[in-house]
Amino acid sequence: MLGTRGTYQRILLGTATMLAVLAILVLVLLAFRPHLSIALPALVFVLPAVVGTVIGGFPVGVAGAVAGFLAYDYFFLPPYGTLTVRSPQNWIALVVYVAVVLIVAQVVSQLRRAREVAVRQTAESNRLYDLSQALIGDLTLSELLSHIVTAVQDTFAPDWTVLLLPEADGDATQTSTLGVAARAGAALSDADVRSLNAVGGHPVSLALVVAHRPVGMLVVQNVQLTPAERGMLGTFVNQAALAVDRAQLREQALRARLLEEIDRWRSALMGAASHDLRTPLASIKTAVSSLRQVDARLGPEDRAELLELIELQSDRLARLVSNLLDMTRIESGALELRPAAIAFDELVEEACSLLGGLVARERISVRASEDLPLLLIDHPLVSQVLANVLENAGRLSPPQGAIRVAARPYPSSPGMVEISVSDEGPGISPAERDRVFEMFSQNGGGGRAGLGLAIAKSFVEAHGGRIWIDPSVERGARVVFTVPGELG
Repeated sequence: MLGTRGTYQRILLGTATMLAVLAILVLVLLAFRPHLSIALPALVFVLPAVVGTVIGGFPVGVAGAVAGFLAYDYFFLPPYGTLTVRSPQNWIALVVYVAVVLIVAQVVSQLRRAREVAVRQTAESNRLYDLSQALIGDLTLSELLSHIVTAVQDTFAPDWTVLLLPEADGDATQTSTLGVAARAGAALSDADVRSLNAVGGHPVSLALVVAHRPVGMLVVQNVQLTPAERGMLGTFVNQAALAVDRAQLREQALRARLLEEIDRWRSALMGAASHDLRTPLASIKTAVSSLRQVDARLGPEDRAELLELIELQSDRLARLVSNLLDMTRIESGALELRPAAIAFDELVEEACSLLGGLVARERISVRASEDLPLLLIDHPLVSQVLANVLENAGRLSPPQGAIRVAARPYPSSPGMVEISVSDEGPGISPAERDRVFEMFSQNGGGGRAGLGLAIAKSFVEAHGGRIWIDPSVERGARVVFTVPGELG
């Protein structure tokens, strides 16, 4: 209906324009009629017919030929003011005029139709390109479904567009009804919702099929589609089916990888926790058993040594439980920073207090540059970082080996502070310098694996810093990390 109305409007506009041009030309030529040859008006009156054909099509061109014929005969062929033609030469001129005008109108009309077809095909190609462009992007399934219905709604302007996908019932191996996965346009009425699973009548529905396997269904309401538009919509639906199937497979693969990673993480956690728990528990059990033996002849020094062992191993257990809780916070996304200014010396003392007796305080030396600013950090988290690094250094260094803690402004990044911990242990091989920060990594560098450094890496990166092993150290190891400093 809209197309017919538009055709009528073009015909009326073309006819009006043709008559207006013809009238103007008649008025202009009448002023010079005594000086004009008989052939000249016939040539000029071709112009209104061409203008009418360009605007309104061939029918208007025919009307222009008839109007030009009458105007030519009435105003420019003697006797003037009548439609009588007396000279055979004038009849020949009129016939040639009509033939030329009709031929020109036909040619112009064909060119116009060819141009319209080319413009329409170009527009359809562009619309199909716009429809399909985002289908090749890396979208999640929900984003892809939303894009599909929005693109169809914006391009074809139905009342509403709905994309239906199969809904799994209680048996995961079977599918039952189709459910609304995405929609665009006007809100659906209750009757519309009830009719979606038994589409018929006025809505237009197209199935999304991949390799003879149904993926879903696209339903549009109250839309008039030309054959070309229906073909374009069908092409887009085929591409959409491939994109939806690909997105579903990608999400299934992602879920499988996630489950695999969870299983690996759980196994690694249980392995690491059981390994790390076994040593302090065994030590505590042995010490307690020795103290409880009735016939054991223990002197005051022996009893003090066993009690110290129990205290140290209890501190180690507390550190392990704290690390497990911290890793749980990291994995659950519950880590939230509360930065505050703190001096570097206070941070070191807080980290040493977290260690309890695991690393003797006299083994740790502290050095800070004179221009060191206050640290702008969540100090409970960063003190945990420093405590974890110190614990690794103390565990892997000789019993009386020195541990040096230093801090200075980080030269490569203004506003950041570099903190380093150096020890006299066996060092870390180049191949393992990145792996030591992975959770539960196993390596041959003296046991520098587990939760501590992985937690330290997460806490440092949460502050916008980074942590690494200094490759320039020849003896022992030097762990370096950066945290924000207070700007002066």
